[in-house]
Amino acid sequence: MTAPFRFPRFFVTSPAPCPYLPGKQERKVFTELAGPHANELNDALGRIGFRRSQSVAYRPSCAGCTACVSVRVVTHDFEASATQRKLVRRHADLEVTACRPWATDEQYQLLRRYLAHRHAGGGMAGMDEQDYADMIEHSPVNSVIVEYREPSTNGGQGRLIGACLTDRQADGLSMIYSFFAPEADARQGLGSLIILDHILRARAAGLSYVYLGYWVKGSARMAYKTRYRPLEMLGPRGWALVGDKDVLDHAAPERQRELA
Repeated sequence: MTAPFRFPRFFVTSPAPCPYLPGKQERKVFTELAGPHANELNDALGRIGFRRSQSVAYRPSCAGCTACVSVRVVTHDFEASATQRKLVRRHADLEVTACRPWATDEQYQLLRRYLAHRHAGGGMAGMDEQDYADMIEHSPVNSVIVEYREPSTNGGQGRLIGACLTDRQADGLSMIYSFFAPEADARQGLGSLIILDHILRARAAGLSYVYLGYWVKGSARMAYKTRYRPLEMLGPRGWALVGDKDVLDHAAPERQRELA
């Protein structure tokens, strides 16, 4: 019997400073997504904790550290909190469109404002137009960019205030990268709204999960991912539901005091 695709070759990056935990080194294992079976390979690797970046699938492989944990929302059992329901109602007038993965200057300018406000010292801060186009357009799998716009006026498109590059996998939606308007006059809670919208989209499409990437133990920046329950995390024995104790165990010390 012939296998549906050739077993991929994996490579390991050199150690580099960890962007989430000071004093730590990160290392990644990765493989190329290419050929007619790229979607199937991406699906299989996604179920074991890999993420996609352009035509590469990767996951952490750090010596002596397992802080990065893959997490996914169980869409069919998800029940929005009162705050989350209020957020969805508040932004119900937004015009949301799943577009083909084609980079536009409007998207890029929004990304630049987002990075300058939220991640000025991050690894993506120096991204130019070509880098952005590569991130959006170099996808060998089933991808879309979901745009969030203010209501249109005078027959034209409304202002773009949010976007998310998203992969459609066999069992769910994988949120590759999202960004939104950070200005003081922008709508509040756009980041949360984009996640909630993806949960509703996946449920409507009959998909079981929304993949949120990595939840990083000890990183306050990643604590927001625990607000979407039920949430599963990938451990040595496979996927398992995240409980309150897991949230405390994986939170930074200051967040542990908040959540206790």
